[in-house]
Amino acid sequence: MSFGAVLALSQLPKQLLTNSPSFNNIPLGFQSWTVRDVLSKDFTGTLKMMAAQGYKLVEMCSPKGYATIGFGPLVNMKTTDMRSMITDAGLSCPSCHFGFGELTDDLDSRIEWAQQLGLTQMICSTFWLPKNAVLKDYLDAADKLNKSAEKIKNAGMQTGFHNHEFEFATLDGQLIYDALMKQFDPGLVKMQFQTEVVNLGYKASDYFRKYPGRFISSHLSDWTADKKEVPIGQGVIDWKEFFEAAKTGGVKNFFVEMAPDKFKDSATYIKQL
Repeated sequence: MSFGAVLALSQLPKQLLTNSPSFNNIPLGFQSWTVRDVLSKDFTGTLKMMAAQGYKLVEMCSPKGYATIGFGPLVNMKTTDMRSMITDAGLSCPSCHFGFGELTDDLDSRIEWAQQLGLTQMICSTFWLPKNAVLKDYLDAADKLNKSAEKIKNAGMQTGFHNHEFEFATLDGQLIYDALMKQFDPGLVKMQFQTEVVNLGYKASDYFRKYPGRFISSHLSDWTADKKEVPIGQGVIDWKEFFEAAKTGGVKNFFVEMAPDKFKDSATYIKQL
């Protein structure tokens, strides 16, 4: 490209540049949790199946941390073999979910495993606090994750925190999610927003705008007004608004997480946006 062309582009309104088709041509990912049963039985075959449906990224769940809830058959798979199988299927794996205990009590080995897999993001799936936990329990857990995140950053990766519906409850007069946003070090812990909380009245786009630059990724699912899961684009979420706001939030990766029969239609819809 000539200097003149570069100069001309630099003088275009930012809105025109960010709304260009190439800007939104991001690789779409899927979360492995909902296909864990078939993934554990046929790792390569399942990955190829998802790639054929239009997915480019897979977000894994740590086999060691999830051994008793569906990923046990993958525990003894060599990390280098897992990475090769993912690549051979035409996918890449930038992100993985880990249990809170893995990131606090077994961090060194988890960092080593993550580096071998080629991860750039290590996501805490949840704190798994008891139902009678008080707000201080959440804040103390956030402090622990901040400490782990510093070590993860020094290892060249980004720490993330994934929400469920229980972070959108109120304790001591505060929404837990907002309290966590204040407690997490924004330079160390980025958020992974799960769109399912639209069922509780909370929109991802609102949070992307409220906390610009604080997000690393998002889990995508769509829902009807009566809280029935449907393929992306068939529910109540305004996806054009979502993806536009995601730029403000700093979101780098999008992982569809839905029932297996909804993956194909979801990918098709997102590609057409």
